[in-house]
Amino acid sequence: MKITFLGTGTSQGIPVIGSSHPVCLSKNPRDKRLRVSVMVRWDDYNYVIDCGPDFRQQMLTHKVTHLDGILFTHEHADHTAGIDDIRPFFFRQGDIPIYAHERVVNSLHRRFDYIFADENRYPGAPAVSVNRVEKNTPFVIGKLEAMPIEVLHNRLPVLGYRLGDFAYITDAKTVEEDQIMKLNGLKVLVVNALRKEPHHSHFNLEEALQFVEQVKPERAYFTHISHHMGFHDEVEQELPDHVHLAYDNLIVTI
Repeated sequence: MKITFLGTGTSQGIPVIGSSHPVCLSKNPRDKRLRVSVMVRWDDYNYVIDCGPDFRQQMLTHKVTHLDGILFTHEHADHTAGIDDIRPFFFRQGDIPIYAHERVVNSLHRRFDYIFADENRYPGAPAVSVNRVEKNTPFVIGKLEAMPIEVLHNRLPVLGYRLGDFAYITDAKTVEEDQIMKLNGLKVLVVNALRKEPHHSHFNLEEALQFVEQVKPERAYFTHISHHMGFHDEVEQELPDHVHLAYDNLIVTI
């Protein structure tokens, strides 16, 4: 299994438009972060978790020509706003499978109604095949079981996903014990770490490290990172040997 970090930034990305923050002015490519997403590949399958506003750029960067589906964590724009850019995949492949909670499907339907239209479809619009996901109900993608992991983003339920020995969790602030138990025996855990200061709806760095200590994966990578976290290379030096700040275009193999 190969995990490609398509984007590792928070909702504004880094650099933030118009910002003079030192991290936003950094010349280090690891301090430049598109909106958060990963691509997971195994055998001949390509799945993406979340489809934010930088989706087109991410697909071009990695020369992706085939997409087997999109797993959505939740409905916020930095995780969904790129869905229109599935069009080239749709034109070649037909309806693109998406996997999401009922609430997220309804949100996408309201915001991108032309994609979900049954009648009078615009000929250039993409289409999707909808697969509804519940937190305690595993499902199969590419002959591999996907286990949803529910976390709370303040009070909003968000779904992470475990695929084999890999799990991806974003926008978490609290995680119940019954969901943490689903993460036993991981080789790679990806989880959000927004910044060092506390935040009302995201793990900060200290909380993310505490979560890693609970789960005990072989390796952990932090994502959904704000410029307020600090410079990538400096923060990386502060972390335990098995924990890393992810960065755009990083590829991790299991």
